[in-house]
Amino acid sequence: MEWDAISQAISAILGYPLNINSVKPLAGGDINAAFRVAVDTEVYFIKVNRPNLVDMFEAEFLGLQEIATTLTLRVPQPIVFGRTDTQAFLMLEYLEWGRSSTASDRLLGLQLAEMHQQVQAYFGWQRDNNIGTNRQANHTTGDWLSFWRDQRLGVQLKLAADHGYKGLLQNLGEQLCVDLSMFFSGYQPLASLLHGDLWGGNVAVDAHGLPVIFDPACYYGDREADIAMIELFGGFSADFYAAYYEAWPLDQGYEIRKDLYNLYHILNHLNLFGGCYLSQAERLMQKLIAEIA
Repeated sequence: MEWDAISQAISAILGYPLNINSVKPLAGGDINAAFRVAVDTEVYFIKVNRPNLVDMFEAEFLGLQEIATTLTLRVPQPIVFGRTDTQAFLMLEYLEWGRSSTASDRLLGLQLAEMHQQVQAYFGWQRDNNIGTNRQANHTTGDWLSFWRDQRLGVQLKLAADHGYKGLLQNLGEQLCVDLSMFFSGYQPLASLLHGDLWGGNVAVDAHGLPVIFDPACYYGDREADIAMIELFGGFSADFYAAYYEAWPLDQGYEIRKDLYNLYHILNHLNLFGGCYLSQAERLMQKLIAEIA
């Protein structure tokens, strides 16, 4: 890792010299290398990846800023992003983690509902970003159904075809997209600010017991997409759900729509990690099609 070059790049962006005193690798990152970096008298969290992924770090930086401006859930303060000849980097506030509790779980539910109540007049976002390392399209539109069909399911199905996953997967996907409106009969979601990649690995509690979310893939969309993803990867505590539903109950039909929203992430995992997700994606599409048969 070329820390002298990273230090020089950060200094040039911020306009004052930074001296890196120590670097400690951190575990847990699936995509990026992560480090606790002591700079002069302060400590920061720095992610590093290939230089061509600097746009991914820029989108994450902007997503953290967008959430922070809502004054709802806490995020690590974004400091700076950039690249050297050999590496892209993202520098954030370093947070010490604590333990979750009933109080922190309830606060997470309440504050997530408050974040979801930050709405726009359009679906999408100011720019494309990433879901994992795959591009996530966010062209703004006033129509949620076409947004989900074209910019979520459609993009992932095309990418799967490019990876060689054709046949049944594509046939089911085409049938599902044709009948997509059936899942929204009598239901019109608001364009809520979403984390976009919300699961247990992207949530923690700080040393003061306050919930923190990070690694966002932000856009404005149906809040049910965030709640569905939470359930896809293990779910949160009963205290979280109780607080969220007290603040903003979910609409009728969520139990069916959550599979539609989670299909996007299963397809993305298929495209990121390979064929072990193929049968899961096909079964989920068959289940959805059966719901509207």
